[in-house]
Amino acid sequence: MEEQQIVNLISKELGLGLEQGKRTVELLDGGNTIPFISRYRKEATGGLDEEVLRSFEERLNYLRNLISRKEEIIRLIDEQEKLTPELEEKIKQATKMQELEDLYRPFRPKRRTRATKAKEKGLEPLAQLIFAQKEELENPEQEAEKYLDEEKELTEISQVWEGARDIIAEWVSDDPEARAMVRKISWNKGIIVSRGQTEDNSPYEMYYDYKEPVKKLPPHRVLALSRGEREDFLKVVLEVPQEEIVGLLEKRFIENNEFFGREHIEKAVEDGYKRLIQPAVEREIRSDIWDKAEEHAIGIFASNLKKLLLQPPVSGAKILGIDPAFRTGSKIVVVDETGRVLATETIYPHAPQNKWELGLRVIVDLVETHGVDIIAIGNGTACRETEKLAVEVIEETKKDLKYIVVDEAGASVYSASTLAKQELPGMDVSMRGAVSIARRLQDPLAELVKIDPKSLGVGMYQHDVTGSKLKEKLEQVVESCVNHVGVDLNTASPALLRYVSGMNSRVANAVVEAREKDGIFSSRQDLKGIKGFGEKTFQQAAGFLRLHSSKDPFARTPIHPESYSVAEKLLAKTGFSPETLENKEELKQLREEIKKINPVELVDELDTGLPTLRDIIDALSRPGRDPREDLPKPIFRTNVLSIEDLEEGMILKGTVRNVVDFGAFVDIGVKEDGLVHISEMSNRFVKDPLEVVAVGDVVDVMVKGIDLNRKRIGLTMVLPKEK
Repeated sequence: MEEQQIVNLISKELGLGLEQGKRTVELLDGGNTIPFISRYRKEATGGLDEEVLRSFEERLNYLRNLISRKEEIIRLIDEQEKLTPELEEKIKQATKMQELEDLYRPFRPKRRTRATKAKEKGLEPLAQLIFAQKEELENPEQEAEKYLDEEKELTEISQVWEGARDIIAEWVSDDPEARAMVRKISWNKGIIVSRGQTEDNSPYEMYYDYKEPVKKLPPHRVLALSRGEREDFLKVVLEVPQEEIVGLLEKRFIENNEFFGREHIEKAVEDGYKRLIQPAVEREIRSDIWDKAEEHAIGIFASNLKKLLLQPPVSGAKILGIDPAFRTGSKIVVVDETGRVLATETIYPHAPQNKWELGLRVIVDLVETHGVDIIAIGNGTACRETEKLAVEVIEETKKDLKYIVVDEAGASVYSASTLAKQELPGMDVSMRGAVSIARRLQDPLAELVKIDPKSLGVGMYQHDVTGSKLKEKLEQVVESCVNHVGVDLNTASPALLRYVSGMNSRVANAVVEAREKDGIFSSRQDLKGIKGFGEKTFQQAAGFLRLHSSKDPFARTPIHPESYSVAEKLLAKTGFSPETLENKEELKQLREEIKKINPVELVDELDTGLPTLRDIIDALSRPGRDPREDLPKPIFRTNVLSIEDLEEGMILKGTVRNVVDFGAFVDIGVKEDGLVHISEMSNRFVKDPLEVVAVGDVVDVMVKGIDLNRKRIGLTMVLPKEK
């Protein structure tokens, strides 16, 4: 398969034009990042989004690796002087790694097997004679006697036949078409069976006597069975129709019913299947369903993470953050609108100290002294007790003060990190957690990128899946979110900057060091003087970096410097200048004039592409816009609710905290999140919960069931119709 064939194949698979595919390959090979290609090279790709581009890149890498492996296999077989024109053609035509490895299997160097030992004893000619099925011998025993040899430990006829059968069994096992047939039947008719390894109660009791067709096994069940097996609670096997498979293998390998040695081939075929093919195919199938389940789990985690990172910021507010605790005291911080720490305190309102009134006075004083707008409470230990304290504060201050419970997952991880020590030097570790809670309400993306995504609590089985695969996928999600929103060059931390297109940790640190040494940046062009920030890095990064206070008005927008001249011509066409973007009244007039423009008519005149021109028009209409502003705002509260207050039929607003295969967990303002089962998400059939909800969504739910003993709440999104 040549490079052009690869482009043709991927283009066909993804429904792209051939030129479109070719240009995409050129851009990827040119060292361009996917966010950059997606945002600033729409003319070349035909407007492909990041998801398609990542699929394209993944497939491109797979097929290139396939070609490389083909070349290597041809070379290895040729070195053995066993390469035939027919085999070489089959190798060249292979489209999957599995198919390729099946073709190579007979020639792969093997450890000492029963077959290799038999060959060393000189039994291969006898095996060939039997397998050829062409000789009719009057005395087979006499033929076998020729191979008796005490030095080779062949002292009995039975040992000779057994050795010959071992060789034939390996030939059967190495046959690519035989393996493909066994694989297909095992997949279509195989049953995954699990049985309990212990009588003790465990989370896997439902799987102690369980069966399900392997091809129908849902991903979350695959992961649960694998974990149960790994923890020695379960024994899991793949049951297949062995007699049917052996019969089909015999039909494939036995051509002549009237020849000596038929019984030996029958035994060899059965042995080759049961001892060699079947265990290998079971491993392959279980590995395959694991890979698919893992990919599914990682995909759900990635989708949840994206929604979590893109939650709308609560900007322009002073936040009092509380990291609640009992014995060690609740840590309190106040941060200003930019996240700067104004005050810190520790209070002990809960058991065992029970200094409730003193804690109340401390919070009231902080609220009034610093003009606090919102109280953010971490959702960990003592959260609900602290909510009651916040409600009393709200009642006493008599101001427009609200509180919100913030998911504190990962706050402790951040608190102990090197980055936290650098950002908050000299501050107590537990106090840093309160800072993280407050800041993640102000700007979730800027704060959450500082934490390992696996610690953010928005997935299932994240500790079971391959760490490197999960890390790679989540890094892509963070990169996508950061570049979608854009980054303020003068306030962003190195943790945020490193995800900007074209940048890495080293370049991000250099940018922050330059900012601290020389003062804030006034232009995107200032970046070019920084070590490591060459022309290529500037090209990839510049459009995603924002300067909200700059002499360059375009730096507030996602307009790339390479398109500044187009933007200036467009503004001049409407009678305005770049300075218009800084004048609210003129900006209103500009929006009205831009609405009248037909971009199709201006493409040639402005010497640009239509997608780029449309993006420029959108950017000029809303300079400085944060794309997260259009999303639902978080739910703020002024009173507290407990599970005992709930009643069946009660309708509440809640925030989706996590989405899993079987439903979604929703925060309705009590200590325990309620579960909306997938069957309760809609009146229609829902195959995937992500079709209906996402992390951060604000939803209306009705309480369907309450289990006070187990602290479980059943919710439904199928609400009764109003009469």
